[in-house]
Amino acid sequence: MSSSSSSPASLPGDPPGGRRAVAVWSIGVAVYFVAVIFRTSLGVAGLDAADRFHVGASALSTFSILQLLVYAGMQIPVGLLVDRLGTKKVLGIGAVLFTAGQLGFAFSPSYGTALASRALLGCGDAMTFISVLRLGTRWFPARRGPLVAQLAGLAGMAGNLVSTLVLARLLHGVGWTVAFAGSALAGAVVLVLLVLFLKDHPEGHEPEPLPHQGAAYVRRQIAAAWREPGTRLGLWVHFTTQFPAMVFLLLWGLPFLVEAQGLSRADAGELLTLVVVSNMAVGLVYGQIVARHHAARLPLALGTVVATAGMWAVMLACPGGRAPMWLLVVLCLVLGACGPASMIGFDFARPANPAERQGTASGITNMGGFVASMTTLFAIGVLLDATGDDYRIAFSAVFVLQALGVSQILRLRERAARRERERLVASRVETVHVPA
Repeated sequence: MSSSSSSPASLPGDPPGGRRAVAVWSIGVAVYFVAVIFRTSLGVAGLDAADRFHVGASALSTFSILQLLVYAGMQIPVGLLVDRLGTKKVLGIGAVLFTAGQLGFAFSPSYGTALASRALLGCGDAMTFISVLRLGTRWFPARRGPLVAQLAGLAGMAGNLVSTLVLARLLHGVGWTVAFAGSALAGAVVLVLLVLFLKDHPEGHEPEPLPHQGAAYVRRQIAAAWREPGTRLGLWVHFTTQFPAMVFLLLWGLPFLVEAQGLSRADAGELLTLVVVSNMAVGLVYGQIVARHHAARLPLALGTVVATAGMWAVMLACPGGRAPMWLLVVLCLVLGACGPASMIGFDFARPANPAERQGTASGITNMGGFVASMTTLFAIGVLLDATGDDYRIAFSAVFVLQALGVSQILRLRERAARRERERLVASRVETVHVPA
């Protein structure tokens, strides 16, 4: 993708990084970690939610669709807020909202109140990841950007792992209300840590104050970020790579493995855990590769899409709709690459935008995968109801969105590469003329 295979050099004014940076950034990551636990908690409670609220597949999918709709719709506003207010304030608001949403979900007496609680949770969740990305750019040198972003994603998958292993056992051990209300305490803990110890940036690296001109400022930020081909390419990379695993983990993986593949809940839970573990391992590998070789970004992303599509095709083509266990294991290992591949989208958007626009550009990019996930969640739910729970037809919706995303990636890749080379040359010229 890039004309150079090496990682970007340090830029003038780069933050120093170091142990203090790691400590402060870790607090932000802890907030995101808890948000992901709450976000993915429905993935292990889908069948219980259907029984508790007496709903079918379409209504069940509405929980996750609404949560993702709020999340995706909030991304650009959150990006603007982070650029305007800083990380600490936005993360604090997010922690309050997602904790309230999780607590409300625990005590919801009806389907309607449960929906409202998930929407509130989605609103708070939406404020976390963009804030953590911004925190990383403020505390670490630019050359560390890809690895820091992948590590943030890794923390999110660790939250998913906790949801899969711990919350699932709590749910079946102590019941719905105690499990969800008890987990909400984690939100209060990270909120206290955030208020006491998190700082937006190291001393001596305060950002330039941004002029606030109301709606004109908002339009200018969004338009400037969108004009960059790298931002749009980042969005489509995120769109195409993230959603297969997100849909599987967030809602439809457990029903598919139990109802369509005939596995026990315990075996299905182990396979969901395998997706998360694979994600964490692949994230470390992808982060190291991209940090050292920017030219590997697009091959990694497209290779992940091809591997995912191929595995789903083999899976859905199995005679009788039942796959052998070894094939299910391979599918889950491949799905584990989707999250790390989606993080590559930010590695296209980041160098395409200056520091004062990073939050907005990241928000635009982050919309991609969640819009795709929301669309696919809805399509699968409708198709399951329409076909009498035929998972082979329902999961074929994955291929449609992958084809759309790949077409846009191929359309934008050359323009983004050319613009990135131009910005790299310009930054080197500025560095040469910086007075000693």
